[in-house]
Amino acid sequence: MSTSPGPDVAVPGVADVVDVVVVGSGPVGTAVARELADGGSGVRVLVLEAGQPLGEPAGGHVKNIADAAARDAVLAALATGPGPLPGGTPARPGTTLVGAPDMPNAAVSTNVGGMGAHWTAACPRPADDEVPGCVDPAVLDEALTRAEQLLAVTTHAFDRAPLTGAVQQVLGELFDRPQRRPAGPMPVAVTVGEDGSLHWTGPAIVAGDLWDRPDVELRTGTLARRLLRDGDRVTGVEAVDLSSGRRYAIGARAVVVAADAFRTPQLLWASGIRPGALGRYLTEHPQVMAASLLDERHVPADAPVDADLPVTAAAAPGGGAIVPVSGVSWVPYAADRPFHGQVMQMDASPVPLDPGVAVRPGQVVGLGWFCRKELSPDNRVWFDEDAADEHGLPAIRIAYALSDADRASVAAAVEEVGAAARALGRPLGEPFVMPPGSSLHYLGTTRMGRADDGTSVCDPAGRVWGTENLYVGGNNVIPTATACNPTLTAVALGVLTARAVAAQLAAQLAAQPAIQPATPPATPAAAQPAPSPVAEEAHA
Repeated sequence: MSTSPGPDVAVPGVADVVDVVVVGSGPVGTAVARELADGGSGVRVLVLEAGQPLGEPAGGHVKNIADAAARDAVLAALATGPGPLPGGTPARPGTTLVGAPDMPNAAVSTNVGGMGAHWTAACPRPADDEVPGCVDPAVLDEALTRAEQLLAVTTHAFDRAPLTGAVQQVLGELFDRPQRRPAGPMPVAVTVGEDGSLHWTGPAIVAGDLWDRPDVELRTGTLARRLLRDGDRVTGVEAVDLSSGRRYAIGARAVVVAADAFRTPQLLWASGIRPGALGRYLTEHPQVMAASLLDERHVPADAPVDADLPVTAAAAPGGGAIVPVSGVSWVPYAADRPFHGQVMQMDASPVPLDPGVAVRPGQVVGLGWFCRKELSPDNRVWFDEDAADEHGLPAIRIAYALSDADRASVAAAVEEVGAAARALGRPLGEPFVMPPGSSLHYLGTTRMGRADDGTSVCDPAGRVWGTENLYVGGNNVIPTATACNPTLTAVALGVLTARAVAAQLAAQLAAQPAIQPATPPATPAAAQPAPSPVAEEAHA
């Protein structure tokens, strides 16, 4: 890995001046923008997103699109990246593969809302040794509560799901212990419509009316290509309009990069900002899957039988919208069993059932166990200075391997999932381990820490060590070895970042009210395209 700083890149001139630039419109980037805008101080916020909206509202969850054909068309339009690797599992709809042999299912999503437009909306709180020790527990607890409000987290979304009580009773008998959180309903980010219908939370829910506010702009189709610097002080962002190729500078008092666990460190690296831990400590959750047909002894005698329920894999009704049979139960992580279980009553069996089998709604149960992985600085994303991606940035490379302890943990999870499938009823095949990257839970590449000791990239507020005015956010700042879904924790840490940015801005305004736009290095006139007015930019 090269350690020399990247070359300065000349840009045509400062086209914009704002208080804060947020790079990335996923759940964390949107939460940071929302918290800053809600502060009431008139902070001017510009959110840059390389992708486009997936319909209305911007940042809505694609599974809420009522028409299945329309949803499929939206997802097909996103499939512009590389296809599945030979013998591997295709990228989840709406994502494209990074293309890394060590992590073949590593994927990214480029659209308004990022992965938050596609996620499964599970929002458990971290517990025990999952909790970042560098954040005051009371402060983190309050931030998690705020994150739950922003994401509309509830444990009552699936109260009407048939057979949920039976599923949770079996799971409780198998896994509940005095020192563990009990099995029960999964906390999920779901809202309820006026007609009682359920809707997945996308970043549009986090945003609310954010994109209609005069001091906030969501600028789509715009790539952040470099961070502008004056020594150790970040002064703005070099942006590229992807439709025209026009490059221009945006001056800012602060920049928050929340692109994802791969492209956030990529942007810092390309800008010559290279703390020793940048890209290191990459972790994801090894994922073990199984399915079971809930035994008749767990089914109430008066439960309805639906012989017409689909028994092979198929799209859920309503283009993926939530239906009442989709109960989601939870086996929480505990330090003495380092797994997190997500148990879904499915609308369709993932494997063909015997002809003539009649199943009750919710009787087919899918089990997904996420494993905690050991932290290692050798698991990392790095950037190839001898190769470039389609935007001219250093190409993303991944070095990743399981340790002996990781393999033992995965083997134990396979045994545990198998036992759960048998306790619930008739297993539909054997448990299997998904290829690395399948969880889509990528952590650690800009991890936070208590001190600038070479093992972290930022402080507990997301401020990048040794660089003024620069913050990072996302799952990638989570520093601990976890098993639970990371989005809630990442949004909570983003709330703390927004508060730190707001405090910084207040201090700067008190000391120096007028911001002076950064002046890029001069280049020959022939090399510079004529700057276009800001009015040419598309506004969401």
